[in-house]
Amino acid sequence: MVICGDDGLAHRLAVELDAVCGEVVTVVLPSADDEHGARLAALHRDPASAVHLQISARPDEATLRAAGVARAAALALTYRDDQANVTAALLARAVNPSIRLVVRMFDRERGSHLERLLDRAAGLCDTPAPDTSTTVLSDADTAVPELVAAAAVGHGHTLEVEGKVFRGVVRPAGTPTHVTDLATLAVLSGAHEDDPASQDSAETAGEDGTQLLPDDWTAYHRQFTHGRLMLEEVIHLDTAEPARRARRFRPLRWARARFAHLPWRVLLSRQLAAVYGSLAAVVVALSTATALFADERPWWKNVYLPLLDIFTMGDPATEESPARRILQLLAGFVGLAVLPLVVAATMNATEAFRTASVNHPPDDDVSGHIVLVGLGMVGTRVLDRLRTTGHQVVAIERDPRARGVPLARELGVPLVLEDAAAPGVLELARIRQCGSLLVLTRDDGQNLDIVMAVREANPGVRVVTRLYDDAFAATVQRTLRASYPDALTRSRSVSALAAPSFAAAMMGRHVLGVMPVERGSLLFTCVDVAGHPELEGRSVHQAFRRREWRVLAVGPVGGAAPGRPAFDWRPAQGRVLAVGDRVVMATTRRGLDVLMTGVRGG
Repeated sequence: MVICGDDGLAHRLAVELDAVCGEVVTVVLPSADDEHGARLAALHRDPASAVHLQISARPDEATLRAAGVARAAALALTYRDDQANVTAALLARAVNPSIRLVVRMFDRERGSHLERLLDRAAGLCDTPAPDTSTTVLSDADTAVPELVAAAAVGHGHTLEVEGKVFRGVVRPAGTPTHVTDLATLAVLSGAHEDDPASQDSAETAGEDGTQLLPDDWTAYHRQFTHGRLMLEEVIHLDTAEPARRARRFRPLRWARARFAHLPWRVLLSRQLAAVYGSLAAVVVALSTATALFADERPWWKNVYLPLLDIFTMGDPATEESPARRILQLLAGFVGLAVLPLVVAATMNATEAFRTASVNHPPDDDVSGHIVLVGLGMVGTRVLDRLRTTGHQVVAIERDPRARGVPLARELGVPLVLEDAAAPGVLELARIRQCGSLLVLTRDDGQNLDIVMAVREANPGVRVVTRLYDDAFAATVQRTLRASYPDALTRSRSVSALAAPSFAAAMMGRHVLGVMPVERGSLLFTCVDVAGHPELEGRSVHQAFRRREWRVLAVGPVGGAAPGRPAFDWRPAQGRVLAVGDRVVMATTRRGLDVLMTGVRGG
């Protein structure tokens, strides 16, 4: 497999394919002198590693051929520049029409067009084959489910299938199964049971090692002596119904969000009241003087004429009494003195109102909510996902033109348009009363500053922060855990979160996700039962193969009827798998190879 990239995603993806999936990998980087290049060079020098390194400034045809694209099974293009990825993808398809392409793209619409174009170039548009297809991914999209799950329910690797999100959670030895547990994925070896994906956890071979995919009866003797990794449903994403409600009540929600919480009291500032009070006093004084000395009739002219004079809108009183002419001159001079103050005070109040109205802080009774800092590309998608799950969110963003600000206003999410690192801003979001904090800005240093400030204000809050540098993220997480052992801190790199999805795509579209388990890993795949002798005509219990695979959910090939779930995630052990069924399975790497090569006629 070949990886071409210029940042941390290329490094994480190489580690994932090498250490977890056991693949031979060639990585093309612009330089070996930066941090990621140095790490890959060290990995290349490791005798136990199958990672090879090639240095090239750009992914031209010569570079792709030298990296072995002509004979490679898959190529991942992870440059931060969409144009560079598109160019390299087109060249790679010409060099090897049957190669599986995985392309990182930030522009979703352009990515969908690229998929169709490259599949058509390989002759796959009508009947695309999984092993010669093009998959376009966004690292932001692939990281969102993990960030949401970490903020909503804590740690654990996540898996998203057909609108449902699941996570792998460790149940300590001797604890009963929870209601939300769907299946036992592994019985652990006993080392580092609190973190089954730990990089330094040892796996003992044989009976004492990790038992992947145990059936209930085969692992019964270890259920109460070793921890178990369970598959748990954590979020049900019913996106259709919230979308329908949004369309139906959008005008009402928009009006409520725009007007219900506007800071009308700002318009009653002392400065504005003093200026307009002074103007009113002047009008009263001039009106009284006009009534006494100019004797204007009817009475309303005693008020109307001085107002015209102050605003220099009246005709010269050349044909009127001397008292009227003197009062007109006096009113003109008063207008010259007062009107600039009126204009300045009005503009200040308007600006203060505009500034205050863009903020929509939460009510004083809000508690247990999730504070989301940063509404960029990742933050916007996290906000959208959190709202579909019913969580109460308070957003903080310093840029009023950020991508997620219109979405927050449309959804009626409390929004603070200030710098989260500034004094008092976190208090506006009721950080002391919140349940979780998600820090997703693009500045690693600012993210760390915000997390440390929040830890001081609310030591027990669950914190999830996004950091670009993976090593820095690991260091921050260890330090904060040591400083606050009773609080949950997850410091995650988007590259680290996205790497399993990119690795899964490189191994074929049939892979839904990868979940590390100690030094092994589980792959999740969706398979049609037809043509698989290991599945067709067998019950769910009979289809189980220890250390290779197990069936997690069963559904029809064409999808379920409207209003019904696509998969049954608690299938009866005696249910027979028929030709028209599709199953979601957890498999080992060897089990996936057997499944993919064991299809009749394949």
